[in-house]
Amino acid sequence: MGDSARYLYAITRGLQPGTLADLTGLDGGQIEVVEHRGLEAVVSDVDLDEYGEEALKRNLEQLDWLEAAVRVHDAVIQAVTARGPTAPLRLATICLDDEGVRRRLDEWFYALQQILDRVDGRMEWSVKVLAPPEQVPVGAPAGGDLGGADYLRRKRATAEARAEAEAVAARVGDEVHDALSSMSVASRRLPPQDPRLTGHVGTMLLNSAYLIAADDSEAFTSRVTELATSYPTMEVSCVGPWPPYSFAMLEQR
Repeated sequence: MGDSARYLYAITRGLQPGTLADLTGLDGGQIEVVEHRGLEAVVSDVDLDEYGEEALKRNLEQLDWLEAAVRVHDAVIQAVTARGPTAPLRLATICLDDEGVRRRLDEWFYALQQILDRVDGRMEWSVKVLAPPEQVPVGAPAGGDLGGADYLRRKRATAEARAEAEAVAARVGDEVHDALSSMSVASRRLPPQDPRLTGHVGTMLLNSAYLIAADDSEAFTSRVTELATSYPTMEVSCVGPWPPYSFAMLEQR
């Protein structure tokens, strides 16, 4: 084993002593807490032969290695989030030693305080709205059966019908987002996900995250169910609660 460094998972505050004692991190490393100015950095030791700058460049290109690291990274963050307000850190945030961790906490101090205040007692929910796969409107032109002028008129009508259907579908996404945003502490509308990566079928009209107070979770999910009933031709999905990744990630340099 080569030299070691401190891998940072998340920043929190107010942890009870020993609350993470049974938690393990990357490569089975023991989870520890570095305290500084009322903040607590959740860390473990990692081997620089694997997590040093050059090694990381290689490893991050290895899908199996990356997936395993992401799973452990997220599991630690999930556990910390269950115990208090949490600012998750990006994968592979590393300091050489505890003094380096404390310098980071100094650098990020005021931003971290704002983040932890924002997410205290709140969790993230994800909502997606999918329209069914596009269907060519009835009456689409069949060129061999129509004269030139009729064919062009039918083609234009088909294009207009498709554009109108797309506009109606887009309004559904907007309406769902507006309704849920009014119930949330904060919301973010994210880019539609690539179906090649997620395997979803149809057009993603909405991909949004909502920061919800824990006490409001039941009301929020009930509202999502109501909206799904109001738009029976659409697929409305709600997943959570999750750590507030969309609202608590620190903008790291």
